[in-house]
Formats: sequence, structure tokens, C-alpha cells
Amino acid sequence: METIPQGVFGLRKFFVIFLSTIILLAVFLYGENNLVAVNYLTLNLDNLPAAFTGLKIVHLSDLHGKSFGQGQRGIVQKVEAAQPDLVVFTGDLIDRQRGGAQAGLELLEQLAQIAPVYYVTGNHEGWAGTFDALRPQLEKRNVKVLSNTHHRLCRGKDTIYILGIDDPALQPKSYRQAELVGAELKAALEGTDGFTILLAHRPELIDTYSHFGIDLVFSGHAHGGQIRLPLVGGLVAPGQGFFPRYTSGLYMHGSSALVVSRGLGNSVFPQRLFNRPEIVVVTLNRN
Repeated sequence: METIPQGVFGLRKFFVIFLSTIILLAVFLYGENNLVAVNYLTLNLDNLPAAFTGLKIVHLSDLHGKSFGQGQRGIVQKVEAAQPDLVVFTGDLIDRQRGGAQAGLELLEQLAQIAPVYYVTGNHEGWAGTFDALRPQLEKRNVKVLSNTHHRLCRGKDTIYILGIDDPALQPKSYRQAELVGAELKAALEGTDGFTILLAHRPELIDTYSHFGIDLVFSGHAHGGQIRLPLVGGLVAPGQGFFPRYTSGLYMHGSSALVVSRGLGNSVFPQRLFNRPEIVVVTLNRN
């Protein structure tokens, strides 16, 4: 009987382990980019009007034209299950290089059938130079585009205001960013006299938002720091550089609360690590 050399068994074992490792790594990396997490936050706020206790807001950001299954069902079904009162989207619906307007419009159109959707631009809408064409398509789908303005919400005798400002990338580069954002906030705040929720793409400008007395800010842009490590957090974020401060979750800055979404898609760097795409569900309560 012919015997198989011992070395052949060792080689086979090596290839089995190698291929298994490659397959497991590919599955892990796919999941990191495509398995959407749903994260819940409850905010207890001193100055929230009593009638708005329990208001549930779904926060999405930074789709970058990505698709999550046919009809965006990977996101739509999870948002529907959360039963939000409002959905807010804080910019970069599209990507400057890849476009993806149709994927973004498909998502927001379906979300607008679940709850009112409020949207502000990100830097990629500005860099792409196509927002003038995109805006009427959003409005046609019942998406409320907030461009340096506000929308009033009433419950009984109580009122809150949802504000939105354009990303600085929509304006000429000759503007100084803090001054531009300050002017946009002044315009958005005109006529408000109560609790304010601001949609603004860039979390690193929280100093400016807080200076204007905003109660609650929703932002994206940081992509969760792209790669997240235990005890470290995100490694790099646009506008903040390495070891960014504002990447995910809740931050307090003076009397302002800031909620930062890790976002849904990717842009320059194509892979997330320990940083799955997320839907943030925020419930507001009065202290």
C-alpha cells in the first residue's frame, strides 16, 4: 500500500487553516461595513418643554451613496421598528467621487413615509457641486431641507425648534469657517424663542453651536473615527485629525448636548474596524 508522506498532511493542514482564516477575515470585514447597529440614547434635559417628553428621534448621517440591500431595507426596516417621531439626517447623503444620489433619495423617500424627515447638507454635497439639482428631488420626496432656517414643532401649548445650517463647503473658501457658521446660525435662529435642536454636519464646531445657546446638536462627519480601539476610541476623523474628541455618542459642552453619529457609509478609507454603521435612536425626557 502506497503511503502519503507526512509533509503532505502538514501542507494540507496549513492550506485549510490559511483559507479558513481568509474566509473568516472577509466575513468579519464585510460585517463591519454592512451590518447596521441600532444604538439607543436617552437624554434628560432640564429645559425641554414638558409636552415633548418621550420624543423619539432617529439620527442618520454620512450615507455616501451606499446601499444596504434592495430598497435600502437594511436601514428602513430598523428605522421602522424604532417607531420614531422624527428622522434627522446630518449630511453627506452622497459622495463626491461616487455620487450615489439615487441610493440616498431612495432611502429618504421611504423614511419620509415612516416619520417626518429633516435634512442638512454635508461637505460632500458642497464638494460635488450638485446640491442645486439634488434639493428639489429631496423636497419632491417630502424631505424637509433645512438651509440656515428652522422648523417649528408644537405639542399642545409647547413649542420646540429644529434648526439646520448648510455645511461650510457649500460656500466659497474665502469665508472663515467660524464666522460663516456664526452667520448661518444667526439666520436659523431668527424668530425662535424656545428649546432648539440643531442639525449641523461638523461636530468639531461645537464651540460655535454652544456659544449661540443651542440646546441639542446632531452631527456626523467623523465616521466614528473610522477605526475604533478599546480605551482609545476613534483613530482619525475629518476636521479633527488623529485621536479625535467627537466621534460617537453623547457629549456635553456647557449647556449644549451633542450627539454624534458614526454614520452609515465610507468615503476616502473604504473599511471600518470595530465601528459598524449605525442608526442612533434618541429619546428626549424632561428632568
